[in-house]
Amino acid sequence: MDVVIAGGHGKIALRLGRLLSTRGERVRSLIRNPDHSADVEAVGAEPVVFDLEQRSADDLADAVRGADAVVFAAGAGPGSGPERKRTVDFGGAVKLIDAARSAAVRRYAMVSSIGADDPSAGSEEMRPYLEAKHDADEALVASGLDYTIVRPGILTDDQGTGKVTAGEDVARAEVPRDDVAAVLVGVLDEPRTVGKTFVVVSGDTPIPDALKQL
Repeated sequence: MDVVIAGGHGKIALRLGRLLSTRGERVRSLIRNPDHSADVEAVGAEPVVFDLEQRSADDLADAVRGADAVVFAAGAGPGSGPERKRTVDFGGAVKLIDAARSAAVRRYAMVSSIGADDPSAGSEEMRPYLEAKHDADEALVASGLDYTIVRPGILTDDQGTGKVTAGEDVARAEVPRDDVAAVLVGVLDEPRTVGKTFVVVSGDTPIPDALKQL
């Protein structure tokens, strides 16, 4: 499998790159800062310097061409304002949708967020982020691509357990980034996740079984 990860230096993306490359998959990680190349290489992925905000969808299509799947794991980050959340969390995701369609890459996995189904229920501080995620998710659903949208709960750096609770109606709870990355691997392996949008938090069900039950 050849997988392109947008936001390749993110905490989930680096974990995902390591999991995929360890089992022999090719991973191309898009990064904005060339100084992050060593971190990407350390997990076995190939760094590709590409600024999602500055470059065009046509350029991005060239970068993802030949991939079996793309994963959107980019984000403006907690210190950014509403405008940048719009250009990265929404705009970057849409640019990757357009690029995937242009390059005939059918499979698209989105790292979204719990609460993206109803941004109005979020706090005033979180609302711009949740609105960007919501609109990106909606654009992906309407794209015609073979999508899966993963909405993690509250992210932690705790060691993963390999067990989760996954579904459309799941209460807000924590989930280790390790387990989110493992869920993304499972999503790419499990065709039955195509067309599914679900929340994932820590739980008692092994990840492969949780995905089969969606």
